[in-house]
Amino acid sequence: MTARIERVVTEGVVDIDGAEFKVENNTWIIGDDDEVIVIDPARDAEKILEQVGEREVLAVICTHGLPDHVGAAIEVAARDEAVVALHPKDKPLWRETWSETWPDIDMEDDGIFGVADVQLDVMETPGVSPGGVSLYCEGLNAVFTGKSLQADGPGKLGGEYPALADQLTSIGGRLFTLPHATRILANHGDEVTVGDLEPHFDDWVSGSLTRVETDEVREGPLTDASKISGIKLNPDD
Repeated sequence: MTARIERVVTEGVVDIDGAEFKVENNTWIIGDDDEVIVIDPARDAEKILEQVGEREVLAVICTHGLPDHVGAAIEVAARDEAVVALHPKDKPLWRETWSETWPDIDMEDDGIFGVADVQLDVMETPGVSPGGVSLYCEGLNAVFTGKSLQADGPGKLGGEYPALADQLTSIGGRLFTLPHATRILANHGDEVTVGDLEPHFDDWVSGSLTRVETDEVREGPLTDASKISGIKLNPDD
């Protein structure tokens, strides 16, 4: 059976400085009619499992340990006793949400997950978080980038870049080496391709991402709710 990609969009209301905003998150499901892998299950396990249906969940893979992307991980995995995978450097972030559990698998660079007739290759892409990863699926011409790279460029954490040099190194050295037609499927927003974003890389490196700070009027769902999550990025915290 041929593998395919499905997206589940979940919403949550967050409070920022006394104002409430809706935040949308993408959860990705990869598989066929029999089995699937779920990437970054956010908030609403019932909605995600409704999309999965009767198919077996083989694994839940978290590209980051950020709270708004692992919130449904345990419940989604528990239904079929699936394993949960996370990079070990993001375990402190995981514990901000799941204080009494640990992921089952410590992901490493160049690790491989298989589902249906395709495989997902683990690519370390730190920056937004120390253990951020992306998952490249050559068979489906797609890369699941979490918060590392989104349709509007490098992802942020609370409106800032925690480690921009590392993030740009990850993007330029790993993600932008993929074929230009590769679909970029992130935690937030719509999809783009490597070819859409790669021409902007030199501008990012030259400082365009941080050169000008402007106040924006927020309308509709936010693309980054991490600002209000109280996350600590220092593994020693």
